[in-house]
Order: sequence, then C-alpha cells, then structure tokens
Amino acid sequence: MFPLDFPLNILKRRAQVGDVVLDPFCGRGTTNFAARLVGLRSLGVDSSPVAAAITAAKLATTTVDDILAEARRILTEREARQIPASEFWQWAFHPTVLDALCRFREAFLEDCTTDARIALRGIILGALHGPKQKTLPSYFSNQCPRTYAPKPAYATRFWQERRLLPEAVDILAVIERRAKRYYGISSNVTGAVRLADSREPTALQPETPEVRFDWVITSPPYYGMRTYIPDQWLRNWFVGGPDAVDYTNRNQVVHSSPEDFAADLRQVWRNAKNVCAEDAKMVIRFGGITDRRADPLSIIKDSLRESGWRIQTIKEAGSATMGKRQADAFLRYKTTPMTEYDVWARRQ
Repeated sequence: MFPLDFPLNILKRRAQVGDVVLDPFCGRGTTNFAARLVGLRSLGVDSSPVAAAITAAKLATTTVDDILAEARRILTEREARQIPASEFWQWAFHPTVLDALCRFREAFLEDCTTDARIALRGIILGALHGPKQKTLPSYFSNQCPRTYAPKPAYATRFWQERRLLPEAVDILAVIERRAKRYYGISSNVTGAVRLADSREPTALQPETPEVRFDWVITSPPYYGMRTYIPDQWLRNWFVGGPDAVDYTNRNQVVHSSPEDFAADLRQVWRNAKNVCAEDAKMVIRFGGITDRRADPLSIIKDSLRESGWRIQTIKEAGSATMGKRQADAFLRYKTTPMTEYDVWARRQ
C-alpha cells in the first residue's frame, strides 16, 4: 500500500525547508501531493498518461469558479468531432454524456496547459466510471467498477443481462461537487509532473539545471504487475489513447524475469542518483504478488547493487491488506499481497 500518510510522515518529520522531492514512479501523485502539503517542491515522473494527468491535477493551483467556467466554456463552444459508436459505448454512457465527454477530450488534447483545464481533466478522469450511487451521481458511466475499466464484451453482456441503462447524468453537477471537494482550499506551493520513462537518462532531470533533489520517495510496480495500462483503458482513451483495450507494454518496466526487472529498476536508481544532492535520501516501499515465485526483498536488494545508493535500513511495512494498495487503484485483478518493505538508502 502507498497511502498519503507514508510520504507525508517522512517529509513532516525529516525534511528541511527548501528540500526538493522526486518520485520516479509517481502513479496517482501521492508523494507529490504530500510534498505540496508540507510546502516542498517536487517532480513526479510516470510513463502512464493517466498517472501523469492525475498527478498534474493534484499539483494544479486553481479555483472552483475557474474550473466550472472552463467546463461551461468547452461545452458551449465545442462540438464533438469523433464519438465512439460501438455497442460497448452505447451501453457505457448515455448519448448526451458521451457527447460531452468527447467535447472535453478533444479540447484537452488540443490544449491542456492552464491549471483550470488540468484540474478539470483530473476531475473528469476520476468520475469517468464507477458504481451508481443511491443519492447523487458521482460517476458518468453505467454501473461499473471505479478502480479499473471492464473489458468491453464482458461489460456489455453484464449490462444487457441486467437491463442496466446508462443515465443522463448532470455532468456539470458532478464536476462542481468534485471541484468543491478537491479545490476548495488552494496552495501556492506546487510541483511538476512529466510523462516519461524513468529508465531514460533525461527523464528525471529537474525543471531548472541548478536544482538537486534531496529526497526520493517512491513505490515502483511490483514484479509481475503488468496490467496497469489495459486495466485503465477507458481513462487512457480520455487522455488520447484508442477507444479499445491496449495490451501493449510500451515504456514499462520489463517483467520477463526477476533479474531483468531488477536491472530496469537499477537504471532508474542510477538516473535518480545523478540528479540528487550528495546527502540525498531514498525511501522505497516495495512488495510482491503471490502468483510470482520471486522474493520481493531479494529483487529490491539486487536492484540497488551498483546503483549509486547504499542501503541503510530495511523495515517490514506489514501487508497491503492492512490498507489501500496503490496497485488496487490500477489493477483489475486483486492479488493476495505479500509482506511489504520500506527500504531506506543514501546516495553514495
């Protein structure tokens, strides 16, 4: 699990004023949001467009009024040019809702540089699909899981067999409720997010050349977890991906063997070392899944060999069943978790 309290407590207790934080596997932006809460600048990097968009939304500085004004402007001034028309889409969203979503999608693909648009995109990503509520609607889709997008054939059969029809959800009302929840209070301290492969030497470079990172706090994918992109295919569509499931693993850490996986992580740690201060600290939360016969502790130790980082302490962090795992927000199949570890290292 990678709850907000994990990076937040580390930074509250140990970080100094002016420290800069890096997360090379930023996922939902938990580390970056924690850094913002304690007034520290940060950089988050991820190869998933969905992860980068969600993290960017958590770093946006805007107001509820600006978000709503931008939403109304897009809906008023745009017409959707391309609307998916397959059977799945007809059952997944009410026609008026799908039309509005396509207007937003096309607007963001043309320009998503203002904080209001970045925040609005994040709000829509969060509300794109999920369960129907007994009170006010919180999601735009037909009955659906929140944490992963079901595959089209299965979902269509599910809705048809139960005669579940998509509702004409009031999109602006859903946006307004979420905007008030997440952007009612703003912070002037922000950070940066980058859509990139952290294995590439330039991916972790700071926004300004003179900056060096004092902290690396991260939780890389666990060995064997390869379905982040396919399980987020609907949200991936919204940020520019295809309107069908994409099973490719471009720009993803390899899972062909524990040794290859550790070698990829080692390259990320080396890249991080090159952009960190001399006394920088790195904290890694890492675990495994039971359907892979590999010891996660051995993998993470192997990845840190000749990486430019020296392990200081390793502590058991319990099991992911003790809290909400970061993986659960991205995976379709929930796996039985193994023991997780917090690995503390210092730059050599």
